[in-house]
Amino acid sequence: MKKQIRKPVIPRTAQETTRQAIIALLGEGVVSAKDISVAIHIREKEVFSHLEHIRRSLHATGAVLEITPAECRSCGFVFAKRERMTAPGRCPVCRKETINDPLFSIRGVQDHSPD
Repeated sequence: MKKQIRKPVIPRTAQETTRQAIIALLGEGVVSAKDISVAIHIREKEVFSHLEHIRRSLHATGAVLEITPAECRSCGFVFAKRERMTAPGRCPVCRKETINDPLFSIRGVQDHSPD
């Protein structure tokens, strides 16, 4: 049996929590839950619970977790009124399952770095 060659895992710093790593990733730009999952090395299902907590905790800082809603690739329907962060399974208009995942970013983060 052949051994698979794996990419080396770049560990987070000892003081950085999973949510801090996600917030740092969201601060860099727009990402999907799959992108977060791959970068932070956690399951995609876990990402959504972390994002929900991050949304509530960012409220105290004045920042906002921006969610670009999922969109059907077939008919262009946008899931704008959807409250859940997970991607829908099927389009209500055309009933197809070809849906772009929602995208996440942080708006209004104050950078406190020295000038």
